[in-house]
Amino acid sequence: MFRLIWIFIGLAVLFSIPFLIWGTHWDWSSQDAIKWLKQYGRWGWLVALVLFMGDLFLPIPSTAVMSSLGLLYGPVWGGLIGGIGSVGSGIIAYGSCRLFGESAVEKLLGKKDQEKGKLLFMRYGGWMVALSRWLPLLPEAVSCMAGFLRMPWRTFVMALVCGALPMAFTFAMVGHMGSDHPAISMILSAIAPPLLWWSIGKKMMTSPEKRKR
Repeated sequence: MFRLIWIFIGLAVLFSIPFLIWGTHWDWSSQDAIKWLKQYGRWGWLVALVLFMGDLFLPIPSTAVMSSLGLLYGPVWGGLIGGIGSVGSGIIAYGSCRLFGESAVEKLLGKKDQEKGKLLFMRYGGWMVALSRWLPLLPEAVSCMAGFLRMPWRTFVMALVCGALPMAFTFAMVGHMGSDHPAISMILSAIAPPLLWWSIGKKMMTSPEKRKR
């Protein structure tokens, strides 16, 4: 299990490097994000999606972008754009790491840790993915580990949606209302993912044998 833990820590450190290098350059408030997106006129929403995808490699302040989308496009469309961007970012991280073959991952982790990791993500991966979306650095690291350990695609995407959409819509609503204080947003977006995954995930994790009964 030690290799698994060290790989996870290594990924978190890797994703923290852009913050250390360019963190001050991307230290945006929601107003900064609004000014930046307005430069692109009607294509601002597309630029926002690119920013979310770039969050894997650059310290993009995703919550500030989500808030700006709420002010520019309203809480519904702004939340939807932010949610799509966040989900897309997670899928890219998952897909990129899933490209590694099982034999390559086995060499990296060792067979025992690989099997333990698969079991861990089979049982608790949905919770980890859903809850990680509102924490810094963890979303990318968890999504990468889910890809490495070949977490079932359908389960991963549903957990990702459960974590990403509440956060995106909450910050879009706060941005639309003109608030620049994300404390309430963080509380709401932290509570919603476990509730959603509890209701959706337990149905998805039901075994085929139980479904037949």
